[in-house]
Amino acid sequence: MTTAPAPAAGLDRLTELRGLKELAREGADPAATERQHAKGKLTAHERIELLLDKGSFTEIEALRRHRATGFGLELRRPHSDGVVTGWGTVEGRPVFVYAHDFRIFGGALGEAHAQKIHKIMDLALAAGAPLVSLNDGAGARIQEGVSALAGYGGIFQRNTRASGVIPQISVMLGPCAGGAAYSPALTDFVFAVRDISQMFITGPDVVQAVTGERVSQDGLGGADVHAGVSGVAHFVYDDEESCLAEVRYLLSLLPSNNRELPPVTVGTDPADRVGEALLDLVPADGNRSYDVRTVIEEIVDDGDHMEVHASWAPNLVCALARLDGQVVGILANQPAAMAGVLDIKASEKGARFVQFCDSFNIPLVTLVDVPGFLPGVDQEHDGIIRRGAKLLYAYCNATVPRISVVLRKAYGGAYIVMDSRSIGADIALAWPGNEIAVMGAEGAANVVFRREIAAADDPDAMRAAKIDEYKRELVHPYYAAERGLVDDVIDPRDTRSVLIRSLTMLRAKDAGLPHRKHGNPPQ
Repeated sequence: MTTAPAPAAGLDRLTELRGLKELAREGADPAATERQHAKGKLTAHERIELLLDKGSFTEIEALRRHRATGFGLELRRPHSDGVVTGWGTVEGRPVFVYAHDFRIFGGALGEAHAQKIHKIMDLALAAGAPLVSLNDGAGARIQEGVSALAGYGGIFQRNTRASGVIPQISVMLGPCAGGAAYSPALTDFVFAVRDISQMFITGPDVVQAVTGERVSQDGLGGADVHAGVSGVAHFVYDDEESCLAEVRYLLSLLPSNNRELPPVTVGTDPADRVGEALLDLVPADGNRSYDVRTVIEEIVDDGDHMEVHASWAPNLVCALARLDGQVVGILANQPAAMAGVLDIKASEKGARFVQFCDSFNIPLVTLVDVPGFLPGVDQEHDGIIRRGAKLLYAYCNATVPRISVVLRKAYGGAYIVMDSRSIGADIALAWPGNEIAVMGAEGAANVVFRREIAAADDPDAMRAAKIDEYKRELVHPYYAAERGLVDDVIDPRDTRSVLIRSLTMLRAKDAGLPHRKHGNPPQ
């Protein structure tokens, strides 16, 4: 017969348990926490508390310890093994998270560390909930050798398996070097914080040894470099608090998984609000610039939108916003940057965004004001054909509701690529000042009427006459509508209400793709 333990013994064990968990949370070395704070960085638990709803975090495997030996590892076996894993909620919805603890082994990944991450990734996928990684680690734990590298392989495999199934967000809050950088690159969005975030495959010392180039860690792979030059980081902030607040906001716009629709809110911005300002925001002169973000702000709920990749390829704006409470993905040519032309970077930026929205049931609204693709030897040699085709492929492959609005110019192949009716837009709209054509009237007249212009007594007058003729025949605002390529030419002030009515109609859209394992998009 089993005898129940004495109450005192039970209390002793509970005291021991509380002590172990407190040690795992606070760390065995208070000086390590002080060093973390001295760098302007929070601890793993402090970051998680900012990310998740207050009191919602449930940690798992807090008492995990590695079993490696050699190089003195057997003498250093801290609980948690340098990564905190668990789940909680953001605005009441489940979110899974793992956070490197730089105080332990510099956040370096070993076998036990990796297994904890694998476990939480598997749980997130099984539960159908977003996964957020808070990255602050020194790469693979060298003392554990190939076992550490294999741990990264398991993370990459799970990133790929979860792609398009659950939202994956990486938050860079410290160094991320070598193969470790590929996990954030496989996720949907990368957030970075100035001065503390660095990502690179080979560090400054290796770069200098191999190429002779001298560069700092921030100059090689800092937050602003990846936000504005490489395009690796989608969002960049000045501090951890604002960064994690924006991660929360992004999560509030996303569905938990690809089987759900994005969360709908009830707002105070009327669906039938008239946008009087839209009459003046877009200049009638096609050569005059304007900021298309002012148009977006006038159309969406309360003017609120979250721009993705704001500092990279600024000639195309990609943003998440709401229309009558429903989340939409917006793509818009930006005349304020490179006249809004499409180039390699903009095409890749747009393609990735379209694919994300399509994966997670987010309708697409495309605002078109595009003079064409960027001409140039560098663009052609760097692959504008295959890389520009990525945006075309992404749109053609998308099955979510798709609405396009031509605000002003829509020329040539760039018009076709920007979700025209011919590649599958459900609703194609245009403003009265639209110019949908193979090219601008000036260029077209020089090609079509070159002989007449050359033979005229007054070539300039002939050119002007032929430009007017071309505009009257082919570039007038109703040419595309007369041929069914535009569903309606609308009053700009009604854009918001027309979009909302159209999205309501398309909400139950079902447009399946042919059966196939997967497509082979241009690379």
